[in-house]
Amino acid sequence: MSTNAAPVRLTTTSASFEADFKARLHWSADADAAIEETVADILADVQQRGDAAVLEYTTRFDRLSAKSLAELELTKAELKAAFDSLPAAQRGALESAARRVRSYHEAQKKASGESWSYRDEDGTLLGQKVTPLDRVGIYVPGGKAAYPSSVLMNAIPAHVAGVGEIIMVVPTPGGEKNPLVLAAAYVAGVTRAFTVGGAQAVAALAYGTATIPAVDKITGPGNAYVAAAKRRVFGTVGIDMIAGPSEILVLADGSTPPEWVAMDLFSQAEHDELAQSILLCPDAAYIDQVQAEIDRLLPTMPRAEIIAASLNGRGALIQTKSMEEACEISNRIAPEHLEVSSREPGRWEPLLRHAGAIFLGAFTSESLGDYCAGPNHVLPTSGTARFSSPLGVYDFQKRSSLIEVSQAGAQVLGPIAVTLAEGEGLQAHAEAARMRLGK
Repeated sequence: MSTNAAPVRLTTTSASFEADFKARLHWSADADAAIEETVADILADVQQRGDAAVLEYTTRFDRLSAKSLAELELTKAELKAAFDSLPAAQRGALESAARRVRSYHEAQKKASGESWSYRDEDGTLLGQKVTPLDRVGIYVPGGKAAYPSSVLMNAIPAHVAGVGEIIMVVPTPGGEKNPLVLAAAYVAGVTRAFTVGGAQAVAALAYGTATIPAVDKITGPGNAYVAAAKRRVFGTVGIDMIAGPSEILVLADGSTPPEWVAMDLFSQAEHDELAQSILLCPDAAYIDQVQAEIDRLLPTMPRAEIIAASLNGRGALIQTKSMEEACEISNRIAPEHLEVSSREPGRWEPLLRHAGAIFLGAFTSESLGDYCAGPNHVLPTSGTARFSSPLGVYDFQKRSSLIEVSQAGAQVLGPIAVTLAEGEGLQAHAEAARMRLGK
């Protein structure tokens, strides 16, 4: 595989820009038919055979040997032992990140997650009751890499929301358990954890088995099999989102050191060959400098081949007529991560409507948001930031409407309801309201 990276160069003044731009953005979320068929079989098998099916698939796919699914549950003592075994620097980093993530989501809960009510002039009480989900499942990837940060970002807002039980599943291919992931589960307050993954783990969380309890919602990213399984169990349980490849968009005015921007583009490209890194900038000379830094820095990267494949296949360096036009194009893309690498980030932020997370200023690297800034790093991808939001406390709560109609209120509301119900041909609705009139 080549380790030369030459993201496509585009300019908005080109006659072919629109076609070239759309071609570069295109990514199909449609799962391979073979994956869908395999996932459907696994889900049906787990639903029918429970523990036995989960154990069989885990043995086959993750090469684990266990006589029962209970053997794959991680005890709280094992999670604490993993935390205690870490070097002091890693323990401190985990705890510091967890504090910041918890503080942010506590503030989020106060802002939007409380119940409320009021009484109108006739004494009728109207309001909203906010309650946490009883039990949620969090999926933590464990294949090519381990992601303790994903544990914090999924478990902590659930904990802050007041969820009663948090069930974590994480694949451990070959039985190799990552101590940082286990330690993060300890720090984040995970209730129970199992070393199972893939579609079988999603099925177990959705339907429940003798050992793994059924949950109300499943959050967290995974591979194509996990995404397909989440799509199929939606309705039986809630899900956070169907995540596509990771994305970063950098809006640059040319004032940031070009090597910083090159590395920020790498930071998403190293995730996956399908990840997308785009630079929007009105300064052609600066774009040349960024490309030069890409050429210089790429050979130093341990994941150089993945970065090169990502940048060559989906990356783009786009020259715009102005920063204003760059903001317009950014809104069309609605990226997962949006860096405003500018001397005046506050000037451009009001123009930006669609993004999973917005990183303001040259010193705000996307990687800080991934790990420890505080806001959640589980973000909408593939343009879905146009209509969806980062994972948050609100994803682990539900809202019930509160209505208490007074006797006086029934005299006001009743005739309205009678008229509308009769208009819809629902006589029992009308009579139920009419019976309370004059009482």
